[in-house]
Amino acid sequence: MENRRPFLYDEHVALGAKMVPFGGWEMPLSYQGGTVAEHLACRSDAVVFDVSHLGTVRCDGPGMFEALQSTLTNDLRKIAPGKAQYTHLLNDDGFVVDDIIVWWHGPEEFDVMPNASNTSGVTAALPGRDVTAERVVLAVQGPQARARVARWDERIAQVPRFGVRRYEVAGVPVRVAGTGYTGEDGLEIAAPNEVAREVLEGLLGVGVVPAGLGARDTLRLEAALPLYGHELSLASTTLEARLGWVLGWEKNDFRGRAAVLAERERGVTRLLSGVIADGRQPLRDGGEVLVEGRSVGTLTSGNYSPSLERGIGLGLLHGDLAPGTRGVVALRGREIAVTVCGLPFVRKASSGG
Repeated sequence: MENRRPFLYDEHVALGAKMVPFGGWEMPLSYQGGTVAEHLACRSDAVVFDVSHLGTVRCDGPGMFEALQSTLTNDLRKIAPGKAQYTHLLNDDGFVVDDIIVWWHGPEEFDVMPNASNTSGVTAALPGRDVTAERVVLAVQGPQARARVARWDERIAQVPRFGVRRYEVAGVPVRVAGTGYTGEDGLEIAAPNEVAREVLEGLLGVGVVPAGLGARDTLRLEAALPLYGHELSLASTTLEARLGWVLGWEKNDFRGRAAVLAERERGVTRLLSGVIADGRQPLRDGGEVLVEGRSVGTLTSGNYSPSLERGIGLGLLHGDLAPGTRGVVALRGREIAVTVCGLPFVRKASSGG
């Protein structure tokens, strides 16, 4: 099946983007400056990612609160309209179907934001409609994200972290959330297609640098944020990923609750852990992690960290591996010396004016 193109495809090409297949879409991997430069720009200033490949399932109308509350893991009673919440959709066996952000706009109005490849499955699980094709989502991330956005639209810059607001841009309603996937502060702007170009031009006009999926992946890895299909999947659980806080134990029910309750009672045998290489060699998913010659699992993600200038990796590893534990990653016929470390690998930069 042919990959879908984002609404702003031509704009990305004009900016020098290298377009690659991802999750059923053709998306920017990087621009002319390259992934490392885009990564460092996000850590020091502000970049904009087109993340329109992510889904939007609009759930509005009577009964929507209860529909989401009884299906997704997190407890919506912890927040209120005007807030966003991270949550999971599980199957009956307690494995992760998808990790999701919910934007709660009004008493019975929600935008459920699944991963690109899972949009149809989330739509099937909820009484909503897929409006992905009707809008563009631009994620502005970095310690200077709000300062730069304020030069274009001060209202949007003031949306708080995990807040959700609606404003008009050129007379068209635009939805904004204080969310992102880089470990930095930032905003995600869901703009209907008719004003998407104007929003992108406004952001570029105040010095926000375009960045692609290559930098988005290295940034999220440094921040130890799980990626669906890697740290989260139909072969892993919320508790293994150290995300038990998204399980609403106080709710009467959610899909997969009995399975994860049983898992909690018996205890997990592997946990999300990080390793950092002694040198610059990138680590890769699938690399086997050995401690004292014994396999403790395989990496689920790995890459080169532009901030640390060393290889880093995440894995669901067996055993109680304390930070400082030495080991190796067996990768493509060679062994790379690593140390188990605390997470995240890199913490958020301080935002300035």
